[in-house]
Amino acid sequence: MSPTDPPTGRPGDVFAAPLHDGAPLLRVDGLRKSFGDNQVLKSIDLSVDRGDVVALIGPSGSGKTTVLRCLNGLEVPDGGTVDVAGELHLDFASPLSRKQVAALRDRSAMVFQHYHLFPHMTVLQNVIEGPVQVQRRHREEVVTEAEALLARVGLADKRDSHPAELSGGQQQRVGIVRALALRPQLLLFDEPTSALDPELVGDVLTVIKELADEGWTMLIVTHELAFAREVADQVVFMDEGYVVERGDPSVVLREPREERTRQFVRRLLSPF
Repeated sequence: MSPTDPPTGRPGDVFAAPLHDGAPLLRVDGLRKSFGDNQVLKSIDLSVDRGDVVALIGPSGSGKTTVLRCLNGLEVPDGGTVDVAGELHLDFASPLSRKQVAALRDRSAMVFQHYHLFPHMTVLQNVIEGPVQVQRRHREEVVTEAEALLARVGLADKRDSHPAELSGGQQQRVGIVRALALRPQLLLFDEPTSALDPELVGDVLTVIKELADEGWTMLIVTHELAFAREVADQVVFMDEGYVVERGDPSVVLREPREERTRQFVRRLLSPF
């Protein structure tokens, strides 16, 4: 999808997901990534169908966030392949060109754990920065779309506020709108509620569930197992740089096959 193309989905609905044709949107094979002597991703295989929600779960240090960062072009893997929509095929056995990295970033958008909003910009300026400055879209069109997205998540009255004037939950909703404004094919969420006070978690999870209902394709790193059980089509359990188990939430989160998965799920559900 080109950044200059009109939004796909239901006509007139800027919140609508890209249209689906039944084919897988994302395929990852043998993804590897090291930082110095620390091999964070040892061999990751993933397949995500269009319109599906995949929850990545696992202990800290298992490589979940690194997977997202590789898929958003924020990190360059050391090996493996990534295919997006059958249109973009990247083989990390060879160095990527800037054009290839840009193409990967154009197809995905990241919602960060700690918001990462520009403090000196207003809410509206934060949302339109990427579409205008990076995607080179017309400012008037982007502003209209951004205002509609902010209204949809209940933040229309905050368009001229700065991040410091918002609650954590409001900042995270702005982060989600900022991602949507890029018109991505794939939405990536890195622990979107872990930095929030418990009473603010619900509003953010509601927005994410609405996106799932709309048909957006999403990878969500989360420790919210009840939420993953409700919205995910597939749960992937990672540990020590590998995918240990994957499958339907009713299986992975209720009756996991692998002992390591059982240990992790029990610990989250009964931490004491």
